[in-house]
Formats: sequence, structure tokens, C-alpha cells
Amino acid sequence: QVQLVESGGGLVQPGGSLRLSCSGSGSIGSFYRMGWFRQAPGKQRELVADITNDGRTNYHDSVKGRFTISRDNAKNTVYLQMSSLKPQDTAVYYCNRASLDLLPWGQGTQVTVSS
Repeated sequence: QVQLVESGGGLVQPGGSLRLSCSGSGSIGSFYRMGWFRQAPGKQRELVADITNDGRTNYHDSVKGRFTISRDNAKNTVYLQMSSLKPQDTAVYYCNRASLDLLPWGQGTQVTVSS
């Protein structure tokens, strides 16, 4: 089964940018829809962006215009470019299939937006 490893998080000031990466231990090209999720303390995990194999994207209203999801199936990697970050974007970010048939969750990558 494909294992997912997220990276690229960190501490950033409001208005800053980060680029997250999610690398699969095997091919992700067969997974039609991949997504980025996040979980803030005390809150449920939520889907913030997803992308299909033919490049169609969807975004949570709270990140539209600020986040961009992309994927490179040849590198088995999904990316999340985040800009104009806000304190409410603080969370652990995970990637996974954006479907009912989930892969095992990775460890996630912490994003903290604070001055």
C-alpha cells in the first residue's frame, strides 16, 4: 500500500507563503483525486483542496484565491502552494486520496502562522 510523507511546513508570519509537498512511496497516478487536508487543534480534519488526474481542482471557500494544489504523477508528488497565510490556517496538513477509500494517513506537516 502506498505510504504518504508530507513536508514543507513551518512557522511563517501572516501574509507569508509556504509550499507543501506530499510524496508517495509508490505510484499515485492511479488515484483519480488527491487532496490536501488539515486539522487544527480541537477541530475535525477538513479537506482544503483536491485535484483530479486531468487537473481539475476544488478548494474550500476559506482558501480560494490563496492556495494552489498541483500534482506530478511522474514524481508521485502532490503540492500545495499557500500564500497570504492567515493565523486561522494554522494546522497540521495531510495529503490523501480525496475519496472514501483512503490510504493510511501520514504524519502530516505542521503549519503555524503567527507574528
